[in-house]
Amino acid sequence: METQPLHARHCHRPQKGTPPLAPEEARRLREQLHPDWRIEGDTLVRTCRFGNYYETIAFVNALAWIAHREDHHPDLQVGYNRVEIRYTTHALGGLSENDFICAARIDRLLEADD
Repeated sequence: METQPLHARHCHRPQKGTPPLAPEEARRLREQLHPDWRIEGDTLVRTCRFGNYYETIAFVNALAWIAHREDHHPDLQVGYNRVEIRYTTHALGGLSENDFICAARIDRLLEADD
């Protein structure tokens, strides 16, 4: 078992044939994230709200930097003052540790805002 916190880990390319996380493992990893994260089927989801459009887009740009650096990209739905983030590992057809690593990095990004 990995002892390093999720936000300190880095994403890795899944090997061909690797199965997605078992539901109980996904739930265990979800417990290490902000309570606003939820698992919907094979997707990890969080909706973030901001004070205005500028803050929303600044967050999206910071999130894009994390996604680029980790080479793991979420689906985003962006509105005036909200962003819905949806992570799944398409190559596995479900959740992987990479989804939770990126979610934890986003949590750290948002902590700076509190």
